[in-house]
Amino acid sequence: QVQLVESGGGLVQPGGSLTLSCAASGRISSINVMGWYRQAPGKQRELVVDISSGGRANYADSVKGRSSISRDNAKNTVTLQMNSLKPEDTAVYYCSANLRTSVGVSFGWYWGQGTQVTVSS
Repeated sequence: QVQLVESGGGLVQPGGSLTLSCAASGRISSINVMGWYRQAPGKQRELVVDISSGGRANYADSVKGRSSISRDNAKNTVTLQMNSLKPEDTAVYYCSANLRTSVGVSFGWYWGQGTQVTVSS
């Protein structure tokens, strides 16, 4: 069994900052990509940023320059720091991981339960 557990999120004023953290646990053999997606009401889920095991990050244009992702491969954790938050950043944020379990032979995608981020004054 694999779990991705997110923490952080909440209500933030426009221009504020927020940190989201995610920890993957369970019978994990290897993790390829970890990242964050978000889904606003009435919209499709979209990539915010992901990061490879080697540390290469891929940011969505909408958050580039005001977000930073980091990863601890030893702890299977990923952290997203978001600055200069805007109302349009309001969404449910999901942690994701492309990983192989200790009993699996191929990689698959796993998701956290999501955490609400609301940017409002």
